[in-house]
Amino acid sequence: MKNRIFTTLLLSTALALSAFAQQTNPNSSAQPADRDHQDFWEGDEPGFAWLVLHPFASKGYVERHVQPIQDRVKELDELTASNSKMIRDVDARAQQGIQLASTKTNVADEHALAAANKAQMAQQSATAVNTHLSRVETMAGNIDLYKSAPPTEIRFRPGQTVLSKQAKNALDEIATQLKNQHGYVIEVQGFSPGQGQAAIAHSRTIADSVVRYLVLNHEVPAYRIYVIGMGNVRAAKRTSGTRVEISLLKNDLAQTTKQ
Repeated sequence: MKNRIFTTLLLSTALALSAFAQQTNPNSSAQPADRDHQDFWEGDEPGFAWLVLHPFASKGYVERHVQPIQDRVKELDELTASNSKMIRDVDARAQQGIQLASTKTNVADEHALAAANKAQMAQQSATAVNTHLSRVETMAGNIDLYKSAPPTEIRFRPGQTVLSKQAKNALDEIATQLKNQHGYVIEVQGFSPGQGQAAIAHSRTIADSVVRYLVLNHEVPAYRIYVIGMGNVRAAKRTSGTRVEISLLKNDLAQTTKQ
């Protein structure tokens, strides 16, 4: 009961104060109905009722004016967060691109270095081939340059084709000089008195006996022996009779010793 009486008195006092304010402020009737939409401190001096009721009326006023600002701030925060995310994404892609470019650059450098090494090796190989080719050309140009040693003469009695002991000793000495040697040719020429084909045939027979002894007894390669029956050629020789002249032709090129 007491609460109701207090509430009634409070409302009555508020209504009385409001009526008193309207009477004391003749311009109050001219105020627009939507004064709450204006700034509280703008316009005429506020009445006593506004001063009393303002703490209750300004809360909605502040909320109406502050809400757009809060919405704008929220929008700016969202935009800032979106821009930050975009910046981070761009930075991540840029870093990834830089790393990829660096990797490709390193691979390209490795390939270039490998190509340079191969080119250097190819150049060295070409130089070696040119050097070897020059040596081969020199050897090929001098391959037929043989030096002839003084000939060895093997004499036969007329009508005989068998080697004497003295003849075998001479051939043994020649074969000893040729042991483990390369780049030589043995020229065996047979001479026999007589005329025509008979003399040539006999001279070839005694020359063959010399070749046979060198091949069978000393394993001289047959392809290194050149045999010819000269017959009766007196004008070209200082001596005559049945004989075989052995000439050793040697090539002094170092390359031919390896053939």
